[in-house]
Amino acid sequence: MSWVECALFLATLVGLAYPLGSYLVRVCERRRTFLDPLLRPLESALYRLLGVHPEQEMSAGTYAACFLSFGFGCAALLFLVLMLQRALPGGPADAYLSTAMTADLAANTAVSFTTTTTWQAYAGESTLRYASQLIGLVAQNFLAAAGGLAVGFAFIRGLARTRSATLGNFWVDLVRSLLFVLLPLALIGSLALIWQGVPLNMSPYVVAHTLEGRTQVIAQGPVAALEFIKNLGTNGGGFFNANGAHPYANPTPLTNFIGMLAICMLPAALTITLGQMTQRLRAGWLLLAVMVVMFVAGLALCDRAERAPPPQLADLHLVGGNMEGKEVRFGIGESTLTTIVTSNTSTGSFNAMQDSYQPLGVLAPLTFLLLGEVVFGGLGTGVYSIVMMAVVAAFLGALMIGRSPEYLGKKVTAGETRWVALYVLASPMVVLTLTAIAVLSSGGRAAVSLNPGARGFTEILFAYASCMANNGLALGGLDANNVFFNTSTIVAMLAGRYGLAALAIIAAGRFAAQGRVAVSAGTLAVDSPTFGALLLGTIVLAGALSFLPALAMGPIAEFLQR
Repeated sequence: MSWVECALFLATLVGLAYPLGSYLVRVCERRRTFLDPLLRPLESALYRLLGVHPEQEMSAGTYAACFLSFGFGCAALLFLVLMLQRALPGGPADAYLSTAMTADLAANTAVSFTTTTTWQAYAGESTLRYASQLIGLVAQNFLAAAGGLAVGFAFIRGLARTRSATLGNFWVDLVRSLLFVLLPLALIGSLALIWQGVPLNMSPYVVAHTLEGRTQVIAQGPVAALEFIKNLGTNGGGFFNANGAHPYANPTPLTNFIGMLAICMLPAALTITLGQMTQRLRAGWLLLAVMVVMFVAGLALCDRAERAPPPQLADLHLVGGNMEGKEVRFGIGESTLTTIVTSNTSTGSFNAMQDSYQPLGVLAPLTFLLLGEVVFGGLGTGVYSIVMMAVVAAFLGALMIGRSPEYLGKKVTAGETRWVALYVLASPMVVLTLTAIAVLSSGGRAAVSLNPGARGFTEILFAYASCMANNGLALGGLDANNVFFNTSTIVAMLAGRYGLAALAIIAAGRFAAQGRVAVSAGTLAVDSPTFGALLLGTIVLAGALSFLPALAMGPIAEFLQR
């Protein structure tokens, strides 16, 4: 049944891609939508309040500067909210807040949520007040997602425009992403979660008496306000430490399916938005097809690894797959499907503990994290991540046929190649450097004292790969709430969010300034199955050259040792 659900999920996702992608075109280009009568007056009021002139567009440098200043400003405000949360009114009672909000933890959390990473080195129900969750985390789930979508719009304009010195207005894209995309979808999705039993209250925690005569504390709170937008905005941080495995956050198979669909539908639709705005719709569909092929391959590997009987239990002659760390109500099928969905994006939600997965089961999501957000990805980041790899593939393809490299009618000159190369090399430089520092330092090794050897190395590599991909997934054996990891993961999160976005915006500005090369008989067709195979091979080859030695010391070594 898991493969039936996978087929249904992919069919629904691909079916939504065209209508949703077409709608995003209208939002991006400020065309009329069916929500205009309701939201246009509010949009105009926000422009007046913020002092924004909608018709005044920005160069690539100005756009990037606005994006960076917005992100750092949000991080500073969230840091203050977290540090002062004990002074905020409302529950839960102080007696239930057992984890101290130290300065390094607050800084890590602030950067985490403003970069859509939502790396959580704490348990939400024992660390944060309701007001912190609502004023701080829920708000940043919306704002960070809107910022990422705005950058995606600017990048697509860079490929769509000719002889243009501008990429749009960041503040206009931010406001329109919030009003016309995120808020309406989040409202519908949150109501669906409430209908399925996800709570939305400000009630005190409930103390229940079990049949064994013991007491159990059941956390309450405005859970539904956070749960849908965390997925829709490809954020991922859960209200509860157990995230999607908690019955309040994810009570039914339907809420699990809705959550997975919310994670991928906007990133998938942006490929169609790219195709429509560049007038190369087939090229957009090709990018989506490559994403789906990689998704299915990763799911097959992870699912096969988890369905095989654990070799550690071979002497017990047990029948069935690896159920350790998985919810019985979801089973192996929905657990592995959710794992692959979330590791392919910058979301990081989970309904099972990946640290309990078999080595090859860990290898699949880790590989997707290391490849960057080329499969669906985050809002905005997914589309420019796969396009950057497509530019590399077009460059290689053009060299093989003796043509000047170009992609979607834009020449790939030495200037563009420089920025694309920096983009491709950024992830291995950051992830591998931080991993090496952690392995060599006492602070890094102390965090994996329970799992020395290959699994401990994998936990460290997984953490930095997740933060660089602005994902937030973690292997539970890593004790990440310490000064070393709270500070070092900040470096990866900032590089993954702002470093890569800045490189993408600069490249988009250079493409926008160009004219468009006319299609001829010698033009490399970037919308053909041949180019799709070339793009797939380029992604795999670039990932292998960068990360295969590290993977060989982690999950591959662990697999061979068993």
